[in-house]
Amino acid sequence: MYAQMVKTEADKVKSLDEMDEQERAFQERIDADIKIEPKDWMPEGYRKTLIRQISQHAHSEIVGQLPEANWITRAPTLERKAILLAKVQDEAGHGLYLYCAAETLGISRDQMLEQLHSGKAKYSSIFNYPTLNWADVGTIGWLVDGAAIMNQVPLQRCSFGPYSRAMIRICKEESFHQRQGYDALIKMCLEGTPEQKAMAQDSMNRWWWPALMMFGPSDADSVHSAQSMAWKIKINSNDELRQKFVDQTVPQAEYLGLTIPDPDLKWNEEKGSYDFGEIDWSEFYQVIRGNGACNKQRMSDRVRAWDDGQWYRDGLMAHAKKQAERKAAAAA
Repeated sequence: MYAQMVKTEADKVKSLDEMDEQERAFQERIDADIKIEPKDWMPEGYRKTLIRQISQHAHSEIVGQLPEANWITRAPTLERKAILLAKVQDEAGHGLYLYCAAETLGISRDQMLEQLHSGKAKYSSIFNYPTLNWADVGTIGWLVDGAAIMNQVPLQRCSFGPYSRAMIRICKEESFHQRQGYDALIKMCLEGTPEQKAMAQDSMNRWWWPALMMFGPSDADSVHSAQSMAWKIKINSNDELRQKFVDQTVPQAEYLGLTIPDPDLKWNEEKGSYDFGEIDWSEFYQVIRGNGACNKQRMSDRVRAWDDGQWYRDGLMAHAKKQAERKAAAAA
């Protein structure tokens, strides 16, 4: 998922008996799958959790443009360049949908971006890894967007209306992102040269474990998941989604002829799914703390883009002010 380790500020999940009348009515609406809208009453913890999750998701879409945009000018064909341009443009749109959804909860876009640029707000750990070759663009589409879709499809049933509705369109576009990534790898692995397939294998070796980390820590270590799931902000547990992703992806890798870099990966007939090795969570926490390969570069690029666009934002505001003055003068 593009939101990881989202805090809820709740020590434990309250039972209906422990809730006051307003909280109980709110929870009963959620249990009945009735959407919560911005003007409805909601617990402060619910509002704050949504702001953290949606803004982190939005930040991830925006920062997530950077690793792939690095390859737009070096795409191998005009068709691939056009596809990648469309994909990066989509990610910008996803960020805008999500910032709009978060704004309905009483936080401004400027506040969210200030939190991102100051380092107070996080984005997905996956975007702090470098894209070293063209195969990485395909692997990001296949594995990274594939992992995101695994979580985002259930979020279409999220209890908060604006977030749920934003996810419907986002998921449609993310499915294209995954397909174009896998198609690029088919070209390299099944129709390309041995050197191209070796490039794809190298990419798989570097991105497999970070992709599994995208779902967040194991359920036993994810202390805030229970409350988020009770509020239906989060629909499935981290481990459930990670297992579904592995089960879906292994046959796809086999079709490409790629080897997943996990010696412990094997089919478990009894449970009907794959067993896989232990994730190195120390790497995950290092990246989350800002010590990944590209953390500093990503934030530097993001802040520079924001600063470089100040003249344009100023122009828009000046134009809007002038239009408002003309409208007021005409009405006088």
